[in-house]
Amino acid sequence: MHTSFRRVGPVAGGAAGLIAALRKALGPDGTLVMPAWPAEEDGYDPATTPVARDLGITAAVFARMAETLRSPHVQAFAAAGPHAASIVDGPLPLPPHIPASPVGKVHDLNGQILLLGVGHDTNTTLHLAELIAGVPYGIPRVCLGTPYRENDHCCERFTLAEDWFRADGLQSEGPVGHGHARLMRSRDVVRLTVERLRLDPLLFLHPAASGCAECDAARDSIVAECDNTSPTP
Repeated sequence: MHTSFRRVGPVAGGAAGLIAALRKALGPDGTLVMPAWPAEEDGYDPATTPVARDLGITAAVFARMAETLRSPHVQAFAAAGPHAASIVDGPLPLPPHIPASPVGKVHDLNGQILLLGVGHDTNTTLHLAELIAGVPYGIPRVCLGTPYRENDHCCERFTLAEDWFRADGLQSEGPVGHGHARLMRSRDVVRLTVERLRLDPLLFLHPAASGCAECDAARDSIVAECDNTSPTP
């Protein structure tokens, strides 16, 4: 789940009340999962390091709950329920949303994605789809001393997916509290997105003339990678 409590609330019991309602809806066999990475990589402790503020108060409260498990690595997710340990455990995933990541494990379990008060621009499963489709861009990054290439850009064009899922009847939606909720299967999201990315691998990048610095950097990374791998004459 990705959520903005500010757009959904007020809710009785605050963020904890919202979490309790979600877990009740899932039932004893359901597992609730949220992003829970920290703002800084150094000194990460899953038990004490705060969740990055831009993930919201719901994720912050959920990560601190006694029954919640949190990833042992800085690309962290938090989970509570029967599948929690299998989802959050494992080595550091680089790039962060590879199939072996928590997002990939939810996909493997045929899990659902709930966007509560937020849109598809927060949908991390679309990054998983990019990697499965083999998009050509990748910004050079370093995580805990390990260099890697991340399929990063501004994510604004992730909202294109809204129309795809609606057109195929794969997205349920409606009001929850004062917010708008979208619910879909992770496997449907990945399948439909991979199909489109294989036709247009740069679909999620703003056009070159749009002035988006993040998408321009992603485009430039394609050129840089080609230059680095070109054979010497």
